[in-house]
Amino acid sequence: MTFIKTTGEKKLMLFSGRAHPELAEAVADELGIELTPTSAYDFANGEIFVRFEESVRGCDAFVIQSHTAPLNQWIMEQLIMVDALKRASAKRITVVTPFYGYARQDKKHRGREPISARLMADLLKTAGADRLMAVDLHTAQIQGFFDGPVDHLFALPLLAAHVGRRVDRSRITVVSPDSGRVRVAERWSDTLGGTPLAFIHKTRDPLVPNQATVGKVVGEVRDRVCVLIDDMIDTAGTITKAADALFDNGAADVVVAATHGVLSGPAVDRLKNSRVSEVVVTDSLPIDESRRFDGLTVLPIAPLIARAIRQVFDDGSVTSLFDGHV
Repeated sequence: MTFIKTTGEKKLMLFSGRAHPELAEAVADELGIELTPTSAYDFANGEIFVRFEESVRGCDAFVIQSHTAPLNQWIMEQLIMVDALKRASAKRITVVTPFYGYARQDKKHRGREPISARLMADLLKTAGADRLMAVDLHTAQIQGFFDGPVDHLFALPLLAAHVGRRVDRSRITVVSPDSGRVRVAERWSDTLGGTPLAFIHKTRDPLVPNQATVGKVVGEVRDRVCVLIDDMIDTAGTITKAADALFDNGAADVVVAATHGVLSGPAVDRLKNSRVSEVVVTDSLPIDESRRFDGLTVLPIAPLIARAIRQVFDDGSVTSLFDGHV
């Protein structure tokens, strides 16, 4: 069977798009259920067709899709899946986006620019989503873009536990790649037992995407193992420049930890050729063998997502999953 029943015939059903089926299968395994059979294919002109092979009437539906490349295709597929569920009388629809597309476009830097992260939330709501679940949104304000409950999950405990096992905590300095992530760095420090903090002063030209100028290091990093944290690694330009700045200021070693391994374009070559000893990410996005390299560690995010789904289904507390580290 592909659903779980409770006393009041409450029914949980999990649906997966085609973007990252391995993650969806892992979440289903953690929940002890099967993915609902789904037919999905593309027409010759690129249009997407979706049909569910079982009745979804009255179910508590969770639609999981990671917004990976080709990102627009997978977003559209998820919207179509939500619309199909709404029209088939699903009782509640929760959109699960381990990586939320367009999250970096959360505000206007200059005139005549869109706020695409808000448009994403509006599209999901219009399609029929009642609830949104995401892992480490680029900025917390995105929660306010969706007109309904938002479960903002954090991979920090998972990433920090791995780093804490691999590195002597007395030698760690947690480093934010810019001033905007200092609050996240503080949470890392608390989780690792009160390690020192540093951040890198960074400037970015709004006319040039995926490129930043790294300035001075603020904080003591000499002879320290620097844990450089971020929400995502896209082209890895910013993170490798930050690592170079830390080494130039006397860091003994640099470990990079990020939730989302986007790893676009030159990212793999940049990381392989850097002096960073380890890059730690989760499998919130698919990372095929061609983009894996020595020093890359990919941690499973499925247990976290499955626990959150279970809490939502049972009307429990998602916040309780993070032991106060939110």
